Amino acid sequence: MSASGLPFDDFRALLRQLPGPDSGALAAARARDAQLTKPAGALGRLEEIAFWLAAWQGRAPAVTRPLVAIFAGNHGVAAQGITPYPPSVTAQMVENFAAGGAAINQICVTNDLGLKVFDLALDYPTGDITQEAALTERDCAATMAFGMEAVAGGTDLLCIGEMGIGNTTIAAAINLALYGGSARDWVGPGTGSHGELLERKIAAVEAAVTLHGDHLSDPLEVLRRLGGREVAAMAGAILAARMQKIPVIIDGYVATAAGAILKAINPAALDHCLIGHVSGEPGHMAAIEQLGKTPLLALGMRLGEGTGAALAAGIVKAAAACHSGMATFEQAGVSGRTE
Repeated sequence: MSASGLPFDDFRALLRQLPGPDSGALAAARARDAQLTKPAGALGRLEEIAFWLAAWQGRAPAVTRPLVAIFAGNHGVAAQGITPYPPSVTAQMVENFAAGGAAINQICVTNDLGLKVFDLALDYPTGDITQEAALTERDCAATMAFGMEAVAGGTDLLCIGEMGIGNTTIAAAINLALYGGSARDWVGPGTGSHGELLERKIAAVEAAVTLHGDHLSDPLEVLRRLGGREVAAMAGAILAARMQKIPVIIDGYVATAAGAILKAINPAALDHCLIGHVSGEPGHMAAIEQLGKTPLLALGMRLGEGTGAALAAGIVKAAAACHSGMATFEQAGVSGRTE
């Protein structure tokens, strides 16, 4: 706890003193790239990914201990009839993750990624944001701190994902609060909300942002009033990764909203992050553009679970492997440029 006793103060202090990239490691990576057996720039964005890894890992780029962290939470706003699935599905899917039966399990096996799943008090949904704040400041800060612990044990690439019935409503509310526009700009089908369900979802986002409108100039208040436990935990995990110089791949619409909270506080807060993919949610690309990012993949996915980030991790691993494993012109006995 901070000296003032206000739970958010510690996070505000951390976000004011974020470590930056390692310029020496970046320069070394660029120098090696110039000697590899390929024309300059021939690997396109893979080269930029390798440089990004080097800058944030502070060494030659390598991915040996990648981790997908999924945070699961339930939301009181689901009582507004905004989704075709009951909140009990969140816990059922957490069990499915544990049993190895979900899409994310298959992608992790394919790309040799570790997987951790965090159950965030699923029996106790957050407050219904159309009627009250989702969390108290103390509870929100504690959940962010819990998310920070997700990187304990060591990893060199963190993929952030989530599970939570109703959480695309939460993400839409956060984006509306941060960026303006109308609820309809940010609300999409999520797990399959169409027709009357979709209209109720739009109405819920409008009602929530109106209810809390006087308090939404502070991004951390946006998080606690409109967010959810998985969003708070993801924000904490992204922040902890920054403090430990761990590169991050952010997954879909909901995970992007968690990152947006941090960037709204410090414009450099997501410099150590890539966006894994643009999802099928209509507002996701607009949200990514607000962050000044370019997604790695565009596969029309909207599953969550960290699936887009985990697929993108395969590309990041390939970028690191190309950088470290390719021979130089001298090593391969290949003639370099003559001009």
